[in-house]
This record gives sequence, structure tokens and C-alpha cells, in this order.
Amino acid sequence: MSELYAGVDLGGTNVTCALADARGRMVATRKGPTRSAEGATAVLERIAAMVKELTAEAGRAPAAVGMGIPGLVDRKRGVTKFLPNFPTNWPDVPVGRVLGERLGCAVHILNDARTATLGELTFGKGKGGRERGLSMVFFGIGTGVGGGVVIDGRLRLGPLGAAGELGHHTMLPDGPLCGCGNRGCLETLAAGPAITAEGIRLMLSGMAPRLHERVGGDVAKVTTREMAAAAEAGDASVRGAIEQAARWLGYGVANVVVTLHPELIVLGGGVAEIGPMYIDTVERTMRGAIGMFPTDGVRVEKSALGVQAGILGAVALAAAGGDV
Repeated sequence: MSELYAGVDLGGTNVTCALADARGRMVATRKGPTRSAEGATAVLERIAAMVKELTAEAGRAPAAVGMGIPGLVDRKRGVTKFLPNFPTNWPDVPVGRVLGERLGCAVHILNDARTATLGELTFGKGKGGRERGLSMVFFGIGTGVGGGVVIDGRLRLGPLGAAGELGHHTMLPDGPLCGCGNRGCLETLAAGPAITAEGIRLMLSGMAPRLHERVGGDVAKVTTREMAAAAEAGDASVRGAIEQAARWLGYGVANVVVTLHPELIVLGGGVAEIGPMYIDTVERTMRGAIGMFPTDGVRVEKSALGVQAGILGAVALAAAGGDV
């Protein structure tokens, strides 16, 4: 009987836990609200309880736990350093020690975007890439833009584990203020909030009748999913907003390609679920922006794992004993 590993995907809104084997086959899953306002101790106790519930359901305890965390972490010490969207930012919280004591096994932590990259490398579009020395770049486009870089089959983390912060290279020096403190980051131009903000503006200006119809004029209901449907239904202005955000991402992808010349670019996260309207524009923009070398050998593809990239990456992290 193969060993089981626990994966934890910690998000600002929800936390997902799963038990799976080293091949990524899920045995049991749980999802619940993060309730980060209650503080780190309460969140970690809830995660431990969820993993114990999974253990009881499967009848077997995990050999190790992997956990994707939305912020800067000291993965060697198992300590969080800065979680920008959590109250108190979790400075020096010993996540590895606390969960390890509760669960009786090793706990490995990693930034969530890099964890999703590991998931895609291990079980998704990059499967088998570790053995053949694949170079791959993952962009996760949702509320923000995260990412990860794989060089010659290995996840490139850098000295702080922060290599791959692809959403935070500067596109417009005098552009919108970013949550990181910089201005004009790719994230401010290409992430979900930038797209929906433009959708709301168009709707309130009377230029998006299909979108208005779909959401009943309620700005709180405007999402990238609704915008994509409105664009397909004939809202040319909404299609233009989606494609403009995709062009910004395409320029960001081009910058990465001329720097690393990877074999594969994978687009994940909720915004990538828009589909060809978005992804084709990203690819077309990337190819048009690069003149130094042919880009025929660079593939741009939608994630094979979708929303499961993070949790499967956490399982892969556990199975690898933290060695990524």
C-alpha cells in the first residue's frame, strides 16, 4: 500500500486540505473558511483538525505534509515571514513546528504560487519535465498575478524563496499603485481586479449592455467569468477590456521569454479560465513582441490542473520531502 501525503492550500478566503498518494491520486479532501482574522494559532489549529478528519476518513495518517502559503516564507525553518493579505502579516509564525507537533510528521512549506508551479510540473503540463530537464514558467492570474520558474527541471526559488514573483515587475513606472508598494506592476494591469474594474466602468457608462443584463446592473456581481460571457454575447467593449489585460500579460510573458527562453509557458488561475479569448491574445502579443529569436519552440498553454494546481503542488512538496 502506497504512502499518503497531506497537501494544504492556504488562501485568504478558504483553506483546502487533501490526502493523496505520490502520483497525485486524491483519497479525501476538505475545504473550509480561513477566518484569518482569528489569528495564526486558530487557523493552524483548524488546519490540523481538518487533516486529522482526513486521516480518520482514509484510515491512514500522512507520511508528511506540504503547505502552500500566500506570502514570503522561510521554507528551511518552516516559518512564515510576511503574508500581505493576512491580519498581522504572520511574522515569524513557526507553521512547520506547530503543525508537525499536532500531526506527528514533517511539515514542508512554500509560497503558494511556487507550490502551484510545482503541481503543474509534477502532475500537469510539465509532467515528466523534471527527468528531461524542462524549463517552464507558470503564471497564476487571479486576484493577483503570481508565478514560478522551472529551470532544467528544478523549481528556481532564489535565496529567499521569492524567485518567480512575476506579477511584480514594472510595466508602467507611473502606473496604478500596487499592493507591494510599487507602481505599475503587471499585477495592477492584468489581474482579475483590473479587468473587472474596467468592466464596471464600461457598464456604468452604458457601453456594456450585455454585461448589464447578465448582472442586473449590480457592480458586485461583475466577474471575469460574467465579462467573458458578455463578450461572447456581443459586448465588443468588454471583449476589448479582456484583450487589453491579456496584452499586458503578453508583454510580461515576452519579458520572461527573452530572459529565460523556456520551452513552456503555463497560464493558470481563475482569469485563465476565460479561455481562448484571453490565452490566444497573450500568445499573439508575446510572439509579436519578441524579435531577437524565433519563438516557435515556446508553447503557451492553459493549466492542466486549474484550481487544483495549488493543492496538488502541496502534495508533491510533501512527497518530495521539501526538495523541489
